[in-house]
Amino acid sequence: MQLPSNPFDFHISWNSFHLLTPRWTDIAEILIIAFLFYQILLWAKSTRLWSMLKGIVIIVIFIVLAVVFDMTTILWIVRNVLYVAVIAVVVIMQPELRKALEGLGQRRFFFSSMLPFDLRSGGERFSDRTIDEIARACVEMASVRTGALIVVEQEISLADVERTGIEVDGLVTAELLINIFEHNTPLHDGAVVIRGNRVTAATCYLPLSERMDIGKEMGTRHRAGFGISESTDAMTLIVSEETGAISVAYKGVMERGLNAERIKEKLRRIQNKPESEDRQKNATIFGKTIRSKKEKVSDV
Repeated sequence: MQLPSNPFDFHISWNSFHLLTPRWTDIAEILIIAFLFYQILLWAKSTRLWSMLKGIVIIVIFIVLAVVFDMTTILWIVRNVLYVAVIAVVVIMQPELRKALEGLGQRRFFFSSMLPFDLRSGGERFSDRTIDEIARACVEMASVRTGALIVVEQEISLADVERTGIEVDGLVTAELLINIFEHNTPLHDGAVVIRGNRVTAATCYLPLSERMDIGKEMGTRHRAGFGISESTDAMTLIVSEETGAISVAYKGVMERGLNAERIKEKLRRIQNKPESEDRQKNATIFGKTIRSKKEKVSDV
């Protein structure tokens, strides 16, 4: 059946329909389109687009009825408004579309290792000392209910976030983090960005999550932690000023009620420490075996 040049000038001839023999490429194409459509629906369900889709479905049904009953005036209006409406939807949904594309770029596919995009991977991101200092700072601030928002960068650069704050460029220590978030200090409001073993910026503004399933008991800090974890691969530590509870947001998922050991465990997962350094080995010096401190403690 030959399609008309005008998409709304349909003159259906049922005699023009005939069965075709499907090829394997046709089946693959159907499966790909179905998979993409399913993924789009999953993504849209957690955004404002879900409500907009319901309205779009109603409009499409109305247009189909207009085509079937040959309502020329309505079809003329649709023809002149359609292209403008598509551009308007793209403009309105720009933040959601940007997040969707960023999420697609963060996914690991089987051919990702062959592409030279991942230039920052490989090598330890931060030291064990930095992990200990961050955990100690969070626990101490939680004990006195000092609110904190600490973002630990991974592969995706947080340069845009840093530009919203004040440059610090200081070695990560518990004392520095506690002083930054101390009440009535110039840098306490906003988030701290950590790259490697250094605090790069403070008082940074984070994008707030627009998810509708976030509990009302979570404040702006938790919503900001959700937001940055949805748009980047950073791990965010949140200390609640109201309850003193410690939470971590990573890849759009939040875990609450962490202690020092759990914080260290979470940070070690993104440390990217080489396996050769992570293993506990016996070192031989002058023919004598010197064991690590952990092994000595386990013997006691």
